[in-house]
Amino acid sequence: EVRQEFETNVFGLGRLCQLVLPGMRRAGGGAVVNVSSMAGRFVLPTGGWYHASKYAVEALSDALRVEVAPFGVRVVLIEPGIIRTGFEAVATRTLAGDGPYADLRNASAALMTRIYASRMGRDAQAVAATVERALRARRPRARYLVTPGARALVGFRRAAPDALWDAVSRHQYGLGGLPRRGQPQGPDRQG
Repeated sequence: EVRQEFETNVFGLGRLCQLVLPGMRRAGGGAVVNVSSMAGRFVLPTGGWYHASKYAVEALSDALRVEVAPFGVRVVLIEPGIIRTGFEAVATRTLAGDGPYADLRNASAALMTRIYASRMGRDAQAVAATVERALRARRPRARYLVTPGARALVGFRRAAPDALWDAVSRHQYGLGGLPRRGQPQGPDRQG
């Protein structure tokens, strides 16, 4: 499943760029619009591989933006937040199972279901409108976050120290909160 995810999210995207860039270089311009995710800017529990694939899209796009600029080619990243496409149904299905992380995976699936049903979610038209705005811009930005929730989460993650981000994540996933000063952390903690 991880290999398939990287084939789709990273290697497929890279190959498509390889196929279109020669024509864009010959034409002296063009635009590459890569769809990443707000998940390329922060990490949540149970999503490490998905986040890794989106971080890879971010890195490839950042490098490509500089590499192809001399040929008049623009590279833009679209970073959707919660978009109702059926993604959550697939993602929550992959979280099913047992083992030592079953409780965490179940909590993650329940949280994802709630978030996608909340007001944070938008339909795919929000992404399409953002792609159109980026393509019509005379000087497009390098990144376009889609949805107010994505802007808020990415802004919070950028401002939050790692310990605070981890504590919020633990709380959201039912793993406890921030330990008190001097209290040991982790599974070795005596309780």
